[in-house]
Parts: sequence; structure tokens; C-alpha cells
Amino acid sequence: MLAIVLVVDDAIIVVENVDRHMKEGEPPMSAALMAARELGNPILAMTVVLIAVYVPIGFQGGLTGALFTEFAFTLAGAVTVSGVVALTLSPMMCSRFFTPEQGSGRLVRAIDAGFDKIRQTYRRILNSLLTTWQVLIVMGGVLMVLLFVMFKMSNSELAPEEDQGIVLSQVVGAPTATADQMQTYADQVFKIGRSMPEYAQMFQITGVPTLNSGFGGVLLKPWDQRARGAHEIQQDLQEKWNKVAGARVAAFQFPPLPGSSGLPVQFVITTTEPFENLNDVAQRVLAKAMASGKFYFLDADLKIDKPQATFVVDRDKITSLGMTQMDVGNALSAALGGGYANYFSIGGRSYKVIPQVLQANRLNPSQVLDYYVKTPAGAVIPVSTVAKLKYDVVPESITRFQQLNSVTLAGVSGAPQGEVLQLMRDAVKQVAPSGYNADYSGVSRQYMRESGGFLPTLLFSVIIVFLALSALFESFRDPVVILVSVPLALFGAMIFIFLGFTSMNIYTEVGLVTLMGLISKHGILIVEVANHLRGTGLGKLDAIVEAATIRLRPILMTTAAMVFGVVPLVIAFGAGAAGRYAMGLVIFTGLSIGTLFTLFVVPAMYMFIASRRVAVQDEEPSALSSAIAE
Repeated sequence: MLAIVLVVDDAIIVVENVDRHMKEGEPPMSAALMAARELGNPILAMTVVLIAVYVPIGFQGGLTGALFTEFAFTLAGAVTVSGVVALTLSPMMCSRFFTPEQGSGRLVRAIDAGFDKIRQTYRRILNSLLTTWQVLIVMGGVLMVLLFVMFKMSNSELAPEEDQGIVLSQVVGAPTATADQMQTYADQVFKIGRSMPEYAQMFQITGVPTLNSGFGGVLLKPWDQRARGAHEIQQDLQEKWNKVAGARVAAFQFPPLPGSSGLPVQFVITTTEPFENLNDVAQRVLAKAMASGKFYFLDADLKIDKPQATFVVDRDKITSLGMTQMDVGNALSAALGGGYANYFSIGGRSYKVIPQVLQANRLNPSQVLDYYVKTPAGAVIPVSTVAKLKYDVVPESITRFQQLNSVTLAGVSGAPQGEVLQLMRDAVKQVAPSGYNADYSGVSRQYMRESGGFLPTLLFSVIIVFLALSALFESFRDPVVILVSVPLALFGAMIFIFLGFTSMNIYTEVGLVTLMGLISKHGILIVEVANHLRGTGLGKLDAIVEAATIRLRPILMTTAAMVFGVVPLVIAFGAGAAGRYAMGLVIFTGLSIGTLFTLFVVPAMYMFIASRRVAVQDEEPSALSSAIAE
């Protein structure tokens, strides 16, 4: 969709320029040649700028590169072909299809009259503002400062949450929970999920990955058959699943991007300290995080709450009885192990012989002491004579991250990923002594790895664009004038990101980079004409006002084409709608507001730093052009 909109921009500029020359009295053939000659350098510059913007995205590594490589090179190729077509096919078609009488229609006259009024109004306002162009420069500087502030204060995440038509559940029971108890919890979770009006079906797995945990998912009806999105349904389910007594249930969704799994927030604390100290720090961090009110669910995988019974043999007593620890162990293994000893045959069928005490006699660890063992002398004695049980509380599991003792705080939050992780980092700094470090896993690790790649990519694109424009304009000043429109467009997009209409994520970042290339076209068109007019003897003020007035119509036409072209992205719904909306909103708002600022700030910047003299350009047409015009 973006390619469709991008490829028509150059053709719009050429066709409008041909039409302008025809209204000045030129025949179609001459007008087409003049338009192509005038726009050769600008279209080349615009094509190079867009290619320079997309190529760094294509070569970017990590998840962003994997997702947007095809996107970047496809658009770069489309823009290249568009530039060639605009300078060859478009002028030829204009010379063949345009006629001097084409502007005589009532609708055409009405549209032209409207554009003339807009042009005259714009010229009058621009003339007035440029008498105090310093004010516009200051305003541009203020907007750039506000852009930086909004960028630092905006919500950020890896990618917006997508409605994938499913809400997952994670059930965690007590450390001593049995399979029957976990099934009871699963039945309650299923009953609540089935009661939702958007329910289609549900799956559940208990005892995975450990006996006291389970996993499941509520599959929702298609998007056109439900009024609520998956996020609202997730919040509703979380509120109801919190009422399941005896278990902790988390409602969450699949990650919006591939390459990770688990709960959306996975914050890891690592240290060389013992697990007891680590657990104390983890519980205090968890308490601070839950007190913030930003989490629906948060849990730590380090839990020192599992009762453990250790069978301790009295070595002196078994030695006095002529026994060894192996004798006691073999006897208990035979009673509890469940391994088969032999086969027996009944009715022509073979069956295993499995020596094992009844289940009723092996429900609790203390029942082991009631078993009997046989001494070498032939006597049968209770196990409690030679052994006892030692009870302890131990961790349910011991985990290590980067070869360090670790605990992972995993949860579900309604706040943006960046804000939540910053909250967790601040909590660790407040409650943990030295020797404790923060790390990340799952979606959070993806976010931390990808969040630092946008600014270098944007900076690299700006450098390439600046160097390309410097070569094309043979000046270091003109590219600065052109690129001043970039932060203004970014400011227009960041307003809506700052206000919470979307967040800073990989889609909005790619949209901002795209926006840089699109908005640079306006400055290229204005500066190129201004330099040309100054070469004919006009002063700086008159040249820039005339240039901006001449290029107002193609700028508005290309902006309208791009803005209306991304409307389907802004109003998208269904699978992948969140990502398309984020990119479309950035381009829609940034281009609209950025164009408004560009039409006034770029001329002011031209007055500020453009060179005082411009080399006089050769205005003589070529012999071929003159012959064709005649």
C-alpha cells in the first residue's frame, strides 16, 4: 500500500508542472519538455533521499531487520522505478494526452480558482511572516526541543498488542498440590472462560511444566462476531480468574512478534549471593511492583516454600543389627519403586508382577516409617527403629541465568513495556544491595535488544541523505535547509504518540524513518526553484516566496495523496491491525502537521543560512528542445 502511494508522488509533480506551463501558454510538447528539464534534478534528489532512507532499514540486524528487510528493499526498488517513469513516461504521456482545451471545464475552473485563492493567501501570509523570519526560526527551535522532550516521555514497547483471537491462561497451584487439585482449578478456569459471550472453544493442559502448574487458552469468536477486543476480554477474564481459590491464574496473550514465549514481562535478577538472600530481594521488588498498580499479575519463579522430607538412617543402629544403608534402601525401593519383578500367566495372558505397597499407605512421607525391613538375623523390624524423617523447606526450583543465581519476575501489565521495566529497575536499585544485577528474558529481552536500534538507524539515514543532497546541490547549506523539515514532521507524529494514541515501537519507528524521506521532498522542491530564481537575478526574499508559491500546489497534492493513501492503515481492523494502525498514524499525522510547518519554516531557514549568491544558470534551451518546440 505504501508503495502504491509513493510511486505516484513523482508523477504528480511532473504532471502538475506540465499543466502549469500549459496555463502559461506553452503547447503540450514544449510544456512537457520544460517540466522534465526543470524537475530532473529534484526528482533525482527525491529518489536518492528515499532510497537512502530505506536502505539502512534493510541492512539493520536483529528482529527489526528480519521483519522489514523485504519491506525496505521493495519500497526502495519501487521508488527507483517511479523516478525513472516520472522523467520518461509521464512527460511523454502528458505531451500526447494533454490539450490546450482541457482546462475549460466548469469543475476544472472551480478547482483552479480554489487553488489560486489558496496560493494568494499563502503568498500574503508568507510575505508577512518572512519580514520577521527570526521568529519562525525560534519557533522551529522550540519545536525541536519539544520533540526531544516528547520522545523521552512517550510510552515505548516492542510492538503493539495484536488481537490474535485467543487469551491464554497460566495456572499455578500450591507447591504440594496434587493432580486432582490442579484438575479442580482447571475446571473452575474452564467454567469462567466458557461463560464469556465471545467464547468459541478452550483447551487446557494440567501438570505442565510442573505438577503444580497448568496452561490453557480461550479461543474467541471471529472479529466480526464480537464487540470486544482480546485486550478487553483478557482484563475481564483476569478479574474473574483472580477469584479462583487456592490457585494463581494469569491471563495473557501470545507475543505480537515471533521469537519469544511466556508472559509479556520477564524481569531477571541475578547475583552470586545465596538463593535465600536472592529470594528476600525478589519478594521486596515484587511487593514494590505490585504496589505500583501497574500489574494484573506478577509472580517469581523462585519460591522457597516447598516442604521436603529427608530420610535419615541411624548408622549406629543398622550397624549393630548387621545391616547397611543399602539394605534399607533396597527394602524401601521394593516397597515404593513400582518396578516389575516377574510375569505370571492367567487364562493364557501374561501380567507383570509389581511389588508395591497400597496407595493408601504411601500418601504421606511419615508413612514410610511404618514399613518393615528384614534384618540379616531374620527378624522383621519397623523402619522407625533405624531411621527418622527430617523436614525442611526448600526452593521449588533453582534457576541460573548467565551462570549466576537468578530469579525471574514474570507478569502481565497494562502499562507499556518500557515503563514497566524502568519501574522494576528502579525497585532493584532501591531494595537490593550491591552485587545484584538486572537482566531480561522473553519479550522483555527482545524489547531491550531492539529499542536501541532506532536512533542509530535514523542518524545514519540523516547522514546519508545530507551527503547525497550536498552532492546534488553542490552545497552544504541547502541540505540543512531541506532537512529542517524532518524534525518538524517528527514533531507532528510525536504529538499523537505522546498523547497515547499509540506507542514508540518498531512499527512507529519505521514509520518515522519513512516520514523523514517523504517530508524531505517538500524542501527539495522549494529550495531547487529558489536557487533557480536567484540565478536569474531575484533577491533572496523574492526568490523563496516565489518558489514556495510555485511549489505549493504539488506539495499539497502529494501530501494529500500520501495522507489519504494511508487512511486504510489508520482504520484497519482484524489480524495485524495494531501494527498497521501505528505506522499509518505516524505517517498520517506527521506528514499533515509537518507539511504545515514546512511551508513556513523552510523559507525562514532559507532566509537564515542560504548563501548570498547563487551561480547564474544557463537558461538556453538545447537545440533538440527548440526544434521540438517549434
